Amino acid sequence: MSDTSSLERLLTRAEAVLARFEASLPPAPETPDWSAAVAFRWRSAAGRGRLQPVRHPHPIRLSDLENIDDQKERLVANTRQFVAGRGANNALLTGSRGSGKSSLVKAVLNEFSGRGLRLIEVDKDDLVDLPDIVDLLDGRPEKFVIFCDDLSFEAGETAYKALKSVLDGSVAAPPDNVLIYATSNRRHLMPEYFSENLDTTRVDDEIHPGEATEEKISLSERFGLWISFYPFSQDDYLAVARHWLCEFGVPAAEIESCEREALNWALGRGSRSGRVAWQFARDFAGRHGGRA
Repeated sequence: MSDTSSLERLLTRAEAVLARFEASLPPAPETPDWSAAVAFRWRSAAGRGRLQPVRHPHPIRLSDLENIDDQKERLVANTRQFVAGRGANNALLTGSRGSGKSSLVKAVLNEFSGRGLRLIEVDKDDLVDLPDIVDLLDGRPEKFVIFCDDLSFEAGETAYKALKSVLDGSVAAPPDNVLIYATSNRRHLMPEYFSENLDTTRVDDEIHPGEATEEKISLSERFGLWISFYPFSQDDYLAVARHWLCEFGVPAAEIESCEREALNWALGRGSRSGRVAWQFARDFAGRHGGRA
């Protein structure tokens, strides 16, 4: 048997092995139709991720958001700089539930989509795919906000490491056309325990508990812009309820007469927030012939 024949058989077997190996690898993400929408969701299944167009993004406007003027001003200014090609920061929006954090991000998209802003929503469980998502966006003419809503991590979860890497911890510089906007009820995104403040207590069997605490805090510190949201006062809550009642077509006379009902609605839910005010207005309008 000649050396040539042996080499040919070896190469044939090697090609067959490589073909089986390549078949087992997840395919590269598909290039989306960027003209199909201004907002996308990242969807992954069976090791394969793709960007799904959001055909009908939430229509909320900046003018719909009451009593968060300072927060609006700061995020709008940051986004304006971003779409203009100037320096801008990744943003972490934290604070009370229902206070307008997610709504503000959606309203910013609606404000700036005409200037090339696009939004990609990524669930926490899919953060491990962030490097693939960023690769898809690199070099595009649009400006992209990667939106992580209601973000927090429990002890033992490791997806936060991919987020840290994309924020600024990788050897590769983040693309100039990508920012991350995240919302959370937690300022530091990861749980902190009283025991971590005790010098004599080990954290996850570490002998340097201070370093474990620093690891948790360092994630939120990678966001250059922190925006805090606070609980609504009674007057704030009623102002938001009146705004939405008006938007839903409720007559002014009925709006003025339903204040007690709006307060009882909030009392029943144990919260005065923009979300609760919107829910009350939608229900009231539905019961009284509005267009909610």
